[in-house]
Amino acid sequence: MAKNILSRFKPAVAGWFEDVFTEPTAVQEQAWDAISQGNHALLVAPTGSGKTLAAFLWALNNLIEREGQTSLPLAARNDGVGLGSEGGSTTNAGVKVLYISPLKALGVDIERNLRVPLAGISRVAQRLGVDEPDISIGVRSGDTPQSERNRQLRKPPDVLITTPESAYLMLTSKAAGILATVDTVIIDEIHAIAGSKRGVHMALTMERLAQVAGEFQRIGLSATVRPLETVANFLGGGRPVEIIAPPAKKKWQLDIHVPVEDMSDLPTPEQGSTIGEMTVDDPLGITSQELVDAADSGLAESALPVAS
Repeated sequence: MAKNILSRFKPAVAGWFEDVFTEPTAVQEQAWDAISQGNHALLVAPTGSGKTLAAFLWALNNLIEREGQTSLPLAARNDGVGLGSEGGSTTNAGVKVLYISPLKALGVDIERNLRVPLAGISRVAQRLGVDEPDISIGVRSGDTPQSERNRQLRKPPDVLITTPESAYLMLTSKAAGILATVDTVIIDEIHAIAGSKRGVHMALTMERLAQVAGEFQRIGLSATVRPLETVANFLGGGRPVEIIAPPAKKKWQLDIHVPVEDMSDLPTPEQGSTIGEMTVDDPLGITSQELVDAADSGLAESALPVAS
């Protein structure tokens, strides 16, 4: 199924994946099958299984297919023709992919990590002789300076990384306009908010967003969460959600390193005087009985012979 699932992607996207990875993981195969059909999906898989890429890659693929999401040919770009003041496409009408994380630090990591596949897809596109994608990424949280927020209003990023609280505040301000074009929402670490007051607040935000943007695809991510059906219902707000939770098998590698060639031929310890279970080296010829007698007399120091 791996080859079949990759055939659903644009050549530059599939080519980058094949250059970097041997094959899709189980969660990626199942997720792309569901997501490419437009279904809402809850992805539950261990850390390192590739579920974040599973959520994002189809969204990036869709962005490439949008009109105006490919940059001009290299010669035109060098001439500065048709470029905005910030050197990118001038067709950005609003945010298309909204990524929501309960942790600001995780959002910063995602922003940095997303640039890796984008750069790789651009290289493959150049190699294939097709237009390179022009996809922008933005981060918005309580730490975002006002100047950056104003810039996002003027030129909305294609992918906006934010927190539940910032998403709510955007919907109550003039920034709500740039969210009217959202067609994909990815909620990471969904177990951290489902079932809590933040989760209730997040559910209301999702429904308010639906009023602004219309229906959008919902994708939830978690390393571990139970019960799956309850969390899927939270994600979908009553809409059907496909649960992607392939069995996780932990693989252990146990290596035994023996410092000697033959464990049956170990060196024997040197013989010495013993006191109880202890072995005492006796370079001065002191017997254990002399040591005990000296300790009993309280004159151990004076009773011990002095080496010449």
